Amino acid sequence: MINFEEELKKFHPSIEVDDAEQAIYNQDLTDMADVLVKLVKDANEEELEEL
Repeated sequence: MINFEEELKKFHPSIEVDDAEQAIYNQDLTDMADVLVKLVKDANEEELEEL
């Protein structure tokens, strides 16, 4: 039978996974919500300029 506590003690994350995780978290990614907020803000600014 597998002793999960012993197996967890042996576990070490892969170096590649750590590197990938750092690369992903260190990037400032624009998501769709950011794009929509910018579009609405730009549209509102254009409306105000026309008045």
